Amino acid sequence: MTLSEPELRAAITRELPGVRADLERLVRIPGIAFDGFDHSHVERSAEAVAELLRGCGLDTRIVRAGAGLPAVIGSKPAPPGAPTVLLYAHHDVQPVGDLTLWESDPFEAVERDGRLYARGAADDKAGVMAHVAALRAYGDELPVGVVIFVEGEEEFGSASLEQLLADHRDALAADVIVIADSGNWDIGVPALTTSLRGIVNMFVEVRTAGHAIHSGMFGGAVPDSLTVLAKLLATLHDDAGDVAVDGLTSAGPTPVDYPEERLRAEAGLLDGVSFVGTGRLTERIWHKPAVSVLGIDAPRTSEAPNALVPSAKAKISIRLAPGDDPKSAYTAMKAHLEKHVSWGAQVEVSFEHDGAPCVIDASGPMFDAARSAFRTAWDGVDPVDIGVGGSIPFIATFQEMFPGAAILVTGVEDPHAQAHGPNESLHLGEFARVCLAEALLLSNVASAAKA
Repeated sequence: MTLSEPELRAAITRELPGVRADLERLVRIPGIAFDGFDHSHVERSAEAVAELLRGCGLDTRIVRAGAGLPAVIGSKPAPPGAPTVLLYAHHDVQPVGDLTLWESDPFEAVERDGRLYARGAADDKAGVMAHVAALRAYGDELPVGVVIFVEGEEEFGSASLEQLLADHRDALAADVIVIADSGNWDIGVPALTTSLRGIVNMFVEVRTAGHAIHSGMFGGAVPDSLTVLAKLLATLHDDAGDVAVDGLTSAGPTPVDYPEERLRAEAGLLDGVSFVGTGRLTERIWHKPAVSVLGIDAPRTSEAPNALVPSAKAKISIRLAPGDDPKSAYTAMKAHLEKHVSWGAQVEVSFEHDGAPCVIDASGPMFDAARSAFRTAWDGVDPVDIGVGGSIPFIATFQEMFPGAAILVTGVEDPHAQAHGPNESLHLGEFARVCLAEALLLSNVASAAKA
């Protein structure tokens, strides 16, 4: 017999203090999977997650594929006739960046004004703990079978994930997949993510000379590579700010609107700076391609001599509209850069990595079960179907490997979480609702399967 809604509310309230304490312990572990960081902390993080899952009565093991970093799989079989739900999160985190921009130690959770500040407090150790909270609320009365899969290198590109899924496909097979790595529409407004953009990262390098030369003696006749690179990068957008690369596609309109003032505030846009592109704001950040220049290799201004720079390099990122293909997008961008380079400069384009966009058909009884759970947890507020401008490429992998499963993309973040940035934080009130929603979801899924 499954727990009733009042019983689940009481159970989540009972468990939240311990869940928060365990979250704070998790964020103390600086598990960064990027090259150059101490990966022993990722190992420690995996061990800590495994201990949490074992504490919930799950058969748990730490796994890896090849030289990949550790993931954790915990499982509990379904009651007779009940479905199985796969719960995904990741335990690795982003690097902290410039420590001077943090108002407190990024690996020591601090509460300020109802938010818990720490690296990974939102992305995605709170996702791990939302799963744990739901399991603890049920104890030995889980209405469904559960498999928890907690990845250890999501922030660094999930290089070994596809092999992990293939190696453990049978153990991970489920009727419903809950991916707790997205966010909600606003504080007080839940959401289901139904589309995500893809990504292609690349480098472009231009060369104009074999070595640096005197800017006075040769400037005016010989082009410098930084000017060539600047002109080339300027061709990526038209005057309105729309992407001007032939071959990149858009996904069409969206019914959801994003108030301009809200987006300005959430982005920290400076006074007088206008938006770029055309169309509804949600179309620009969810359903259209975006091209960004992430970095340029060039002399520092404080150290630059009066010399023409012979070569210059930039890192470019494309966010692909849902439905576009990463391989064709890279080909289109490479062709554009080679075509538009000025003054015959040599140009070399090189690939870094890519990830597929995805669209989720959020219809059917399991999605209805999720919406009902959210509506109850948020006291009658209807969830919003949203797109996300960012990329979670492995969702497309889940779609390919488990085509019969309903994939629910949820999350603990809100527009003020500042995931990946300084002062990342978790709204504790929203986290409590997320934990309750997941517990309710498991019950609703069991009921939907019976029906």
